[in-house]
Amino acid sequence: MDVESGNLPAAFTSFVGRRHEAAEIRRLLGAGRLLTLTGVGGVGKTRLALETAHTFGKAFPDGVWLVDLASVHDPAAVTATVAGALRMPDLGVRPVADQLAGYLTRQRALLILDNCEHLVGACAGLVQTLLSAAPQLHILATSRHTLGVTGEHVLAVPPLPPDEAVALLRDRATAVHAEFAVSPPNQTEVDRLCADLDGLPLAIELAASRLRSLTVEQLADRLEDRLESRFVLLSGGNRTAPRHQRTLRGMIDWSYELCAPAEQLLWRRLSVFVGGFTLEAAEGVCAGDGIDRREVPDLLDRLVAQSVVLTCEAEGRRYRLLEIVRRYGRERLTDSGEECELRVRHRDFYLALAERIDRHWYGAGQVENLARLRVEHANLVAALDWHADPRAGLRLIAALCWHWCAGGFLSEGRRMFERALVAAPEPTPERAQALLAAIWVAQTQGDLATADRWLDEAGALGERLGDSAVRVQVAGFRGVSAHYRGRPVEAVDRYAKALADMSVLGDERQSASWLLALACAQAYVGDPRASETGGRVIAAAEASGERWGRAQVLMALGHDAWTRGDRESTETLARSALECMLGFDDFAMVARMLELLAWATAVGGAHVRAAGLLGAADALWRDAGSSIAAFGPQMAAHHERCEGAVVAALGRAAYAVAFEDGGRHGGPGRAVAFALADGIDADADIDISTSDVVSPLSRREQEVAALVATGLSNRQIAAELVLSPRTVDRHVENILAKLGFRSRARIAAWWTADQVAAV
Repeated sequence: MDVESGNLPAAFTSFVGRRHEAAEIRRLLGAGRLLTLTGVGGVGKTRLALETAHTFGKAFPDGVWLVDLASVHDPAAVTATVAGALRMPDLGVRPVADQLAGYLTRQRALLILDNCEHLVGACAGLVQTLLSAAPQLHILATSRHTLGVTGEHVLAVPPLPPDEAVALLRDRATAVHAEFAVSPPNQTEVDRLCADLDGLPLAIELAASRLRSLTVEQLADRLEDRLESRFVLLSGGNRTAPRHQRTLRGMIDWSYELCAPAEQLLWRRLSVFVGGFTLEAAEGVCAGDGIDRREVPDLLDRLVAQSVVLTCEAEGRRYRLLEIVRRYGRERLTDSGEECELRVRHRDFYLALAERIDRHWYGAGQVENLARLRVEHANLVAALDWHADPRAGLRLIAALCWHWCAGGFLSEGRRMFERALVAAPEPTPERAQALLAAIWVAQTQGDLATADRWLDEAGALGERLGDSAVRVQVAGFRGVSAHYRGRPVEAVDRYAKALADMSVLGDERQSASWLLALACAQAYVGDPRASETGGRVIAAAEASGERWGRAQVLMALGHDAWTRGDRESTETLARSALECMLGFDDFAMVARMLELLAWATAVGGAHVRAAGLLGAADALWRDAGSSIAAFGPQMAAHHERCEGAVVAALGRAAYAVAFEDGGRHGGPGRAVAFALADGIDADADIDISTSDVVSPLSRREQEVAALVATGLSNRQIAAELVLSPRTVDRHVENILAKLGFRSRARIAAWWTADQVAAV
């Protein structure tokens, strides 16, 4: 998670009007915790929700999160989609809904559920669960229908009033034709055009793009004729059909027919993408049979200029179609007879991407590759949903093993594997590879019984196919199960053999995996060969730029150093491991590293710092739905000894303040930054007692410091002393400046030590 929580996309166009609706959203979200924006398609519900959300600022310190449900068709996938958007750690040990509820329990966040109308039942159930579990969570939904949940506020979003419709047309028209202006000579025609478009923002945006080559009068006349001539087709002759629906459909239909044939062809083909796409993807999937690859960028620019395609920033420049425009394009694609071919091209493009990342995993760019797969998640799921070639589906799901296990999609990956294995039961090489990847997922989830069943099948299949590599992998994965069952010596032997056998077969990718597993296992059992084996992994990683495996080995070697009583090496290795984890969203691994660093830091005497590290680790454990105890009784014992020593040194109150301060650095990214920050409250070897010196604090500041030491927040202190929160904020800032500290935890430690020394 980034330092700035949330995932709201940046707007590429100005927001026009809607001041009353935006104010009403803020009022209703202040009065309740669930608000649903309803309205017809194209009325601007999503843009209004996003624009208003951008104004909330610090009201939601744990972030404002957008969940786009337009591409989700399976109600069972709603919860996983929300979890993925929140970047929630999915350890796969509990149902995703339970994990999500626990993850949000202590968070003050705003969740925007966009496009709920086709999933109302699933959304309503999830909303009810989350609001019950998380008392500070607020939810803003957009839907053509209400959710029907108790406590739901509803705001119907109307079309734009005439003056705002004209303002939007002016704004968008001047973007494509700088000389355009609304003036007395064309005011009547502008008003007529906006009225004919029923004040629908999407229809106005599409129309404005045509003012590059048409006058307002020409556009209004042609649109009027167009809507009238197409009335029977658009409404099936039913004059009771909603006018807004007929207007929007007619505008999209007309926009399509005004496109050049090549533009129409690209529009149709782009509809195969779900959740956005890159230029590279558009070229790879849409070029050919009427579109030269070199034409794609220009055609794409022309569709952007016509407001058919939108641009957005997410891991680089991306493009997307509004869902209503994409569905129109998909209808046209189906009618053209090209849909099956385009679905195959789409799947093959993402299969090539996944296999390329898998093949070169042990190298540079791991963080970027995981981010790319995350942003393409909707496309990956759509590709897996194409069942025309189940064997290709097995290849794709196996190649995505890093996405499932290192990217935080364990539960969804497990569900996908089970479905794919049922769909393609034939004894093929593709099934063997999918089974091996599924085994890793099950083992990571702790489901060793299922892993054993799949191991037996994969072993038999490897024998039947005469595939030596599959047999070696199966033997190695049996070592993983042995390790998780508390037989580490057996695991070391199995890893060593898998490494030797895979090296003979010349598979560098799998050899690297077993070398990594061997180094970690040796370190955790105190094998004297761990240093040499780990050194091989680290040397190879440094040469290639690999970081994920290097971090695991550094952490394992750090544990080995800790058990040998080498505090300095433990601290150095833990910090190095954390440096390697920058950019990764691995909650459990970062939490383990923070724990290790806290133990070494406490022994070194930096007790405030150690308490903060324990607090940061605790926040990650909570979010992951786990604890240090999950990694064995020895780990739990080390934690308890560390915590006891820090409490004894600081006192319970000062420890609680420092612990809470560390816990504010939520998410792996912020926790790693906190742990690696040099000089921030790491001066615990300095005597913080000032009993022999006149206190630099005023009487009021001493009162505030005393209350800080009890763990009260600034707002609570203000209530206690009958002061304004802003006054207390200034007092705390003055205390920090006078004492030369940078956190409330140091104030608490200083005050506690001062009081003890005074006695």
